[in-house]
Amino acid sequence: MKHVFLSAALLCAASVTMAQVATVSGPDGKLKVDFQLNGGKLAYSVTYDGQQMLDASPLGFVANMGDFSQGLTLQNQKQEAYKSDYTLDRSKVSRVHVEANQLVLTLKNARGQQFGVEFRVSNNDIAFRYSIPNQPDRANEKKFSIRIMKEATGFDFPSQTTTFLTPQSHAMIGWKGTKPSYEEGYQYDEPMTTRSGYGHGYTFPCLFRVPQNAHDYWVLVSETGVDSRYCASRLSDMSHDGLYTLEFPMPEENNGNGTIEPAFALPGVTPWRTITVGSSLKPIVETTVAWNYVSPRYESAHTYKYGKGTWSWIVWQDNSICWDDQVKYIQLARRMNFQYVLIDNWWDNNIGKERMAELVRYAQSQGVDVFLWYSSSGWWNDIEQGPINIMCDPILRKQYMRWMQQLGVKGIKVDFFGGDKQETMRLYEQILTDADDCGIMVIFHGCTIPRGWERMYPNYVGSEAVLASENIYFSQGAADKEAKDAATHPFIRNTIGCMEFGGCFMNRHIHRGNKGGNTRRTTDCHELATCVLFQNPIQNFAITPENLPAEGEAIPAKYDFNAPGAVAPALSMDFLRQVPTTWDETVFIDGYPGKYCILARRSGGKWYIAGNNATGAPLTLTLSLPMLQKGQTATLYSDNLKNREPQQTTLKVANPQKVKLTMADQGGFVIVADANTF
Repeated sequence: MKHVFLSAALLCAASVTMAQVATVSGPDGKLKVDFQLNGGKLAYSVTYDGQQMLDASPLGFVANMGDFSQGLTLQNQKQEAYKSDYTLDRSKVSRVHVEANQLVLTLKNARGQQFGVEFRVSNNDIAFRYSIPNQPDRANEKKFSIRIMKEATGFDFPSQTTTFLTPQSHAMIGWKGTKPSYEEGYQYDEPMTTRSGYGHGYTFPCLFRVPQNAHDYWVLVSETGVDSRYCASRLSDMSHDGLYTLEFPMPEENNGNGTIEPAFALPGVTPWRTITVGSSLKPIVETTVAWNYVSPRYESAHTYKYGKGTWSWIVWQDNSICWDDQVKYIQLARRMNFQYVLIDNWWDNNIGKERMAELVRYAQSQGVDVFLWYSSSGWWNDIEQGPINIMCDPILRKQYMRWMQQLGVKGIKVDFFGGDKQETMRLYEQILTDADDCGIMVIFHGCTIPRGWERMYPNYVGSEAVLASENIYFSQGAADKEAKDAATHPFIRNTIGCMEFGGCFMNRHIHRGNKGGNTRRTTDCHELATCVLFQNPIQNFAITPENLPAEGEAIPAKYDFNAPGAVAPALSMDFLRQVPTTWDETVFIDGYPGKYCILARRSGGKWYIAGNNATGAPLTLTLSLPMLQKGQTATLYSDNLKNREPQQTTLKVANPQKVKLTMADQGGFVIVADANTF
């Protein structure tokens, strides 16, 4: 027998009665959620176009004041249409229209305590949360706070489902004890019986393929709206028969500091848990559910500017955090028409706080603004790279924010968080709010995923939370599978929020001087494609000063890409000058996680259509590109299949429904075209 939340088929077989209490569907009727009460336990199941996506899955929670997962009775249900319109200024779309049907179930537990289960269902997305009013205790006095001990929330997949998941690591391992930091690798098309790498389940977002009647359906599970009032969560390993449950942080995270059980004031709500469902990967890649139901946490008095930056550390490493090398990267930013330079760890030792004021003034004289690196650390890791012990200290943090505001520093990168506890979520929010007071943008590294933060925090501009570009520097194995990873992230990690990857290498050897170090396997056009495939409003690219000739020198007509000090092709560097970092539209074209990905993104009056190939062989595709028009001309950046060098040609569109392109193995392409209505 399946676990207590039985599928309909098994219920019939066992002659068990389960009361169907409610149903809610998306506006087009394809996505449907059914609710059942069985023995006082509430469950939901999901179908799409008549096909089972989730079997009966548990709902509820256990709190310090009572058990809200069993002994339940339905008191009321209310259903109504939900509509909203909002704008985003730093994501994959700029204008969003939401239409959904909302169902609120009001229930009581065995002690007579009341709570609500709120579901919003659009054509491809489900979002749900719990709402808890003030509660009378045994003495009939109202309770104004609650501590959630655990959630029963689960996701029960059909047995044939396969998974695309990345594991949650042990706590306090990795570099200086900074994990978990959402930087583990993915497994592809694994059966649900495969255990996670560390035995702690999986970090969000989680992608599932559900074969039904010889057709693949896709389900993405995540959460949004997490702030200082709750902890971040993850999925467990499959317990049995396809059931994954929601897990709170591990006690060992953040060096054992902080609780694993979130607490908040009443009345209050939990974060939204989200499920995106489609008969193809298109709704997965294009979803906006991470932002649809969250609200800004505060208004800003400042206007923030997004764009591109240079970053010495990714290739030139710690020794480059010195005056002379930072001047070179400032000059590189100027020559590339980039807006920013990111000065990484050890600037406090190697340049110094006093001299940093002079360096910021120099950068500003070159038309370049500055981001500065900080460690988040205090007592939860062993990081020694400075500056340390500032962002965790509310007094020092405010002092440094005001100092940076006086200098004109525009942003900070804060690294090494290592946990998902409520106290850590509160630290993220404190850093963001203090920074916004001083007009400073914030990038997080060594961190958790964003959970609706682009809409919630006006100065938030990205999170790493992925096995990012630094691993290509540190490991040849990571360099060897760079294309595979790049064909993964648009389907999973980057679907739910900004991803500060820090890529686009132009060096063929990932080392200073383009000599030694790990060898890049991808083509230049693959690297250019990632500028479009990966979305983050501030892109700190991995280019180096050696990718350009000295000022005043001509770029050679022919390139020896493997030669030490070889410059990058002019066409590649010119593309980096023009490519946007924020988008008005995103359209999924084709692909499969870990194999290849084709996306189209529009910024203003230009479409950027990009693809990459990790299939292990040259890949020829015939693509339907409805954003193009018959007879239209576009610019094509593509691989020369003979020597793998980049080439720029003119593409004339004969039939936008049948555009044929070939990518080299570990290669890519980008089409740049004027936007037309489609």
